[in-house]
Amino acid sequence: MKTTIDIPDALMIRAKKRAVELRRPVRELVIEGLRARLEKPARTSRHQATTSIRWVIHEGGTPPAINLADRTEMHQLFANSR
Repeated sequence: MKTTIDIPDALMIRAKKRAVELRRPVRELVIEGLRARLEKPARTSRHQATTSIRWVIHEGGTPPAINLADRTEMHQLFANSR
């Protein structure tokens, strides 16, 4: 299937140089790159946790040992409570 896509000039120049080095058409490089990208599992978002969250519940509000303004302190507290 034929299609038209916009590729930044600098990227196209790099692709053409690589195609010459490999003695292959740019079209093959594009197809190979697209296949490789589609076969990989989707990347997780930067904001998505890589580990599961262990919820700490304390009746009566926030435990006094937690400083909600200090992420590092909170992380250390939760990491040590495992």
